Amino acid sequence: MTRYGKFIVGLIFAWFVFALTASALGVFENATNRLGAGVGVAAGVPLLVFAAWAAASRRFREFVLSLNPPTLTAVQSWRLIGFTFVLLEAHRQLPARFALPAGYGDMLIGATATFVAWKLATPEYRGGFIFWQALGILDLVTAVTLGVTAGWIDPQGVSMLPMTVLPLSLVPTFLVPLFLTLHVIAIAQARKWKAVESTRVVGGVLRATV
Repeated sequence: MTRYGKFIVGLIFAWFVFALTASALGVFENATNRLGAGVGVAAGVPLLVFAAWAAASRRFREFVLSLNPPTLTAVQSWRLIGFTFVLLEAHRQLPARFALPAGYGDMLIGATATFVAWKLATPEYRGGFIFWQALGILDLVTAVTLGVTAGWIDPQGVSMLPMTVLPLSLVPTFLVPLFLTLHVIAIAQARKWKAVESTRVVGGVLRATV
């Protein structure tokens, strides 16, 4: 791993430590029936930093695009932890309007991640690979939207409190933005596959001509 790569890994680790420490101190705890502003800030800031860094630094863009697409995709298999949401809903610890779509959506992505990483992470299956990554993003956005609005839609319903305390607070404050970032990187990589293939063909024609 390059020094630049180690620096990025260090930042991710620091981000995890922050999310864990803040959760242990109760910073994100929200007794109301929705996710609080603290969770939103913790989830949104890393995404904004990533977007700004990628826009401003060519070196950073080159680094993230050089990462291994199958590995980035296989990491999404951790989304199988979505079964926890379904289990908690069955015990009325999370509202069904959030837990069921988020839980089953995560399980679908997690269960198919290894296959997609093994079979679809190639230029030949570029369209299917991008489609799956987009589904993963849609699942995350849907889950966050339902989590934020659950209390507004049903103020007297089951509370979202478990998602704001350990261990589940790590999901919206660390895992969701991390998984979302990996999806975005994978799509950016796949969008370049077609151009790479075309360049190879042209190169082959030129060599044949010469």
